[in-house]
Amino acid sequence: MTKLLPSILAILSASLGAWLLIRWLSGTHQSMVIREALRAGSIAEALAEQQIEEHGSELAGCFLRSSDVSAGTLAGFWPHFRGEQQNNLAEAGGELLKEWPADGPRILWSIEVGDGHAMPSLHNGTLYLLDYDEARRGDALRALNADTGEERWHHLYPVKTKRNHGISRTVAACNGEYVASIGPQCHVLCLDAEGGKYNWGFSMRSLYGTEVPLWYTGQCPLIDNGTVILAPAGEDVLICGIDAKSGQTVFTTPQPGKLKMSHSSIMKMNVGGCRQYLYAALGGIVGIAADGEQRGRILWQTDSFTASVIAPSPLVLDDGRFFMTAGYGYGGVMYQVEKHEGGWQISELFRKTKKEFASEQQTPLYLNGLLYTVLPSDGGGKRQQLTCMTPEGEILWHSGKDARFGLGPYLGTPDGHMFLLDDTGTLTLAKVGREGYKRLARHALMAQQGRDAWGPMILTDGSLLLRDSTRIFCLKVTR
Repeated sequence: MTKLLPSILAILSASLGAWLLIRWLSGTHQSMVIREALRAGSIAEALAEQQIEEHGSELAGCFLRSSDVSAGTLAGFWPHFRGEQQNNLAEAGGELLKEWPADGPRILWSIEVGDGHAMPSLHNGTLYLLDYDEARRGDALRALNADTGEERWHHLYPVKTKRNHGISRTVAACNGEYVASIGPQCHVLCLDAEGGKYNWGFSMRSLYGTEVPLWYTGQCPLIDNGTVILAPAGEDVLICGIDAKSGQTVFTTPQPGKLKMSHSSIMKMNVGGCRQYLYAALGGIVGIAADGEQRGRILWQTDSFTASVIAPSPLVLDDGRFFMTAGYGYGGVMYQVEKHEGGWQISELFRKTKKEFASEQQTPLYLNGLLYTVLPSDGGGKRQQLTCMTPEGEILWHSGKDARFGLGPYLGTPDGHMFLLDDTGTLTLAKVGREGYKRLARHALMAQQGRDAWGPMILTDGSLLLRDSTRIFCLKVTR
């Protein structure tokens, strides 16, 4: 019997391991296909060491696919944070409902998600969402049917992250072929967009010496002409471009000083035919060449924006102008970028205080030649009101004391409509312009029980997607 004991224990151990594996991999869907432990993804955390040895990455992770969930039919393309043009403007895809019934716009679907503020990108009827699974302690890049919210597949890699005003808060980027995400702890993952095949991944902390921001990563990745553009703001590298297909480095921008990663995302700007990447780091703002032999080179830099916390991204206007703002008492600055004989120059056009025109969390909107923001909570008597300003700095109006929106998101349509969401999940449709603010409809979607409804909204093909800290909704907002 003593001779058989080791064998019996081995069998029991294997059985227990198999049972634990099945439990760990179990999800809400009944029909699951577990991929082999190849480059396409591993089947369990137990194989993590093998994956690291084979692929040089701790992100090879675990892959699950629902064999009976296909892509949806929702039209439109929302490839990254703030949409295709990075301006947070979208065609409604039909005639907007200007009056809502008592129970609000029709809810097409809603799903529970991990605690956070991340919203998906959209391509060919599939939503790509960077989520956090607290039960399994890992970041999960999920592909969802855009018509129903059902999960097609997900790729999960283990990383322990505690709640800190949410966990995940970034929008994945998708160009149709590949989808890339940045996790809360600065992990970068790139997968095949259709099937979810693992392509490459790495930790910016390990590779570049990145310092994780106070409330985790808020920077959203950008895929530009097949290159994943990132701002690790590490010890030696400020900006880098990684080939989405191969994972090879295309360019690096040397660290010009001691700039640190902010919660801001990289924006594209075109000045006189020169495409640039615009990044607001902690310690300075830089403009970097996006094309040609100079790609990755710093064209200009300013250290005049000294906010200690930066969540909004640069708001690009016309003719080389951009507006930069931050909360916690800082205010905002309008900048002008120009090229002269001696090279590129950046200058300040005007500054605004926190009570005039600023934003703590959301990036302001540039719509039909005017700028819009929701003032921060320390913005004085006009706090949390929607505020309109000309590009020259003239404040035109405020929405009023009965129209306050907190830290929630807002987006616009080219015909001058805006959707605004407050902290508790109350949704407002308004008409805006030089003449003022006019509320058209308002509905407490979450019965004023929503928590931290801060994630950016998406509007496409008559559908509006929004979320609070634990649930995503898809609403029908056109006739």
